[in-house]
Amino acid sequence: MFSKILIANRGEIACRVIRSARAMGIATVAVYSEVDANALHVEEADEAIAIGPAPAAESYLVIDRILDAVKRSGADAVHPGYGFLSENAAFAMALADTGVTFIGPPVGAIEAMGDKIASKKLARAAGVNAVPGHLEVLTDADEAVRVAADLGYPVMLKASAGGGGKGMRVAYNEAETREGFTSAVNEAVSSFADDRIFAEKFIEQPRHIEIQVLADGAGNCIYLGERECSIQRRHQKVIEEAPSPFLDPSTRRAMGEQAMALARAVDYRSAGTVEFIVDKDQNFYFLEMNTRLQVEHPVTEMVYGVDLVEQMIRIAAGETLSLRQDDIRADGWAIECRLYAEDPYRNFMPSIGRLTRCRPPAQTAAVRVDTGVIEGSEITMYYDPMIAKLVTRGRDRAEAIAAMREALDGYYVRGINHNMSFLSALINHPRFVEGRLTTAFIDEEYPDGFAGAPRQGQVLDALLAAGVLMHRLTARREASISGQLANYRPNFGAAWVVALDGEQYPVTVDSVEDGFDVEMAGRLIAVRSYWQPGQRLFTGMVNGHHVTMQADPEASGFRLYHGGAEALVTVRSPRAAELAALMPVKAPPDTSKYLLCPMPGLVVSLNVSAGDEIKTGQALAVVEAMKMENILRAERDGVVAALKAAPGDSLAVDDVILEFE
Repeated sequence: MFSKILIANRGEIACRVIRSARAMGIATVAVYSEVDANALHVEEADEAIAIGPAPAAESYLVIDRILDAVKRSGADAVHPGYGFLSENAAFAMALADTGVTFIGPPVGAIEAMGDKIASKKLARAAGVNAVPGHLEVLTDADEAVRVAADLGYPVMLKASAGGGGKGMRVAYNEAETREGFTSAVNEAVSSFADDRIFAEKFIEQPRHIEIQVLADGAGNCIYLGERECSIQRRHQKVIEEAPSPFLDPSTRRAMGEQAMALARAVDYRSAGTVEFIVDKDQNFYFLEMNTRLQVEHPVTEMVYGVDLVEQMIRIAAGETLSLRQDDIRADGWAIECRLYAEDPYRNFMPSIGRLTRCRPPAQTAAVRVDTGVIEGSEITMYYDPMIAKLVTRGRDRAEAIAAMREALDGYYVRGINHNMSFLSALINHPRFVEGRLTTAFIDEEYPDGFAGAPRQGQVLDALLAAGVLMHRLTARREASISGQLANYRPNFGAAWVVALDGEQYPVTVDSVEDGFDVEMAGRLIAVRSYWQPGQRLFTGMVNGHHVTMQADPEASGFRLYHGGAEALVTVRSPRAAELAALMPVKAPPDTSKYLLCPMPGLVVSLNVSAGDEIKTGQALAVVEAMKMENILRAERDGVVAALKAAPGDSLAVDDVILEFE
């Protein structure tokens, strides 16, 4: 067994590898860029070595810098995590040349599966179902249009070296094909230094389901069930679960057997994932094989009880699998949500800054948090904006969903924008609960973007009742503070008006043991809680249901977050509510004359010039953030008055890109 492992990665996956290595009694070495000097993975490793400036292209992606760190540390093996150099055959070969073990598959398997075009050809030869497509490199946009017409729309344009949703575009017509080809090429070059793009038929109403495989050097190969990864945005996974609520046993077995056939065809050794697209009739087609650990691997670990990182290390050390296919049994259900530093209310634009508060839910047998940040950590523009992976487990899918609802409501993060409310809305969505999923789920259910979950039913009751309880308990505490004016008397009357972002609900309130009874429109809402003023998490019972929500005090009340809904909740006497309704509302500044940068990023291109007439929906500029290209479009017809930025400029949020007449 290895004595010391260097992790050629950062963030949560580096911390994840460190945990398994430590449990196995193996020392660990972290590497870090200049901005990661105080990162969590650096603190958790036994030793750490600096490898260069912040940009990944100058640190985590530089093979020579990693090799130098390996030499300096004396590590006898390297785990690459995912992303960065994890599927880089040249890196694996360079390690082999120095006598250091790469904890991953053989170079031949990496090369065969790393090229999406070659892998699809190999899969067909191995008898694996494949999506119809044009498996040759597209030379330019004109050829992309011709190929798309031959395949029939819609088509998927994909980077041959791609992964993680980068370098992928769906096109439904010629104009989208041309635009998509250019963006796919640019993203592919930026993320993989490889501009090769190919096209294949886009399967409509698709599900993304993948099979986890393990193979050793003695010819043993098994599959550990499947993961459903259909909830995606811009081809990047948002929620994953194991098992899939869609597959029947015969389809599951057939997919597993084809996944193992492909692994054997490339002499695979290590953990790997074979991804399939599955149509509404459970016909499945090979997408790609990821020759590394997947981001979503925790759901498989929680359902099957197998430490995949440990298995990778043991296989790399020459051990044979101790598991056989008959040993693999699913136990329960697991769901993973990816918590990102992004603003779902502004089209998911990335957010950077310091985590002034970061308090995850307690980890239990039902809740797992994989993260690479703590309170005080920085989310920078240089890397993926992931805060954490939140995973919950239950005896069945309903129990796993219930645990995720509770965990999301209790995960308190401040200082940056994040997608917690969006994830809660997805988990609570009736269609998700029913398991009616496709990769178009988010586009179909939120065609105009995310504006918060509906405030209705139990969510509305919880917001109203918790707001009343917090108001009354805060008023009681203030009444007991010494130094009050002699004539100060708090109002503890029965009649009140609760406002949620200005929408008013007259209520009557009766104080009872451990809480209050709130009557609204002839209906009783019973709230019981031991919440105390100053606490940022409310936990209690509302009409007999356990409720967790986040509470931030504001001048007029509390901003509450629960079940994907967010509201400023104020509680006033009827007269005060009447007067508050008369207060003028300050109008926001008029920015309609400007195209503003919606995120911190780099201007890739400007598609218009001063004096140009533009039409609604026309592409005006392209801004890159976190290695993803974002096309900014005109919201109305108009004329460009002046350009205020140029390609290559680094912009902050709301910097002006161009001005309209």
